[in-house]
Amino acid sequence: MTFQVLSLFLLALPIASIAWTITHEEVVREFRDVCLGKSTTCRRIYERKFFYLFTCEYCLSHYVAAVFLLITRFKLLYPDWRGYLIAGFSLVWVANVYMSLFARIRLEVKRERVQIKQQEKGVE
Repeated sequence: MTFQVLSLFLLALPIASIAWTITHEEVVREFRDVCLGKSTTCRRIYERKFFYLFTCEYCLSHYVAAVFLLITRFKLLYPDWRGYLIAGFSLVWVANVYMSLFARIRLEVKRERVQIKQQEKGVE
């Protein structure tokens, strides 16, 4: 049981990292901008939803977690399909907690940088 809980918190890290990078970071901005445009302009609803997936970290984390479940065969509490179901939603939840904490930390760092720049301008 301890190994499962440790695995849950460790597996959620790359899930959060992948979902955050695709939905927020500058390195894939062009891809995300295309997806954002197509998520509002495609004619079919399934096309719009598919492209929206790459703009929402919460939505994308479900699919990234599913891929990780396929790769790792990680199960939580039960040795059958119920273990996959519980593990999937648990991984998504923990990954989203990580992303929320990361977003808060980034906001604090940005706020501190702005305050430092304001102080530097005031000194000059």
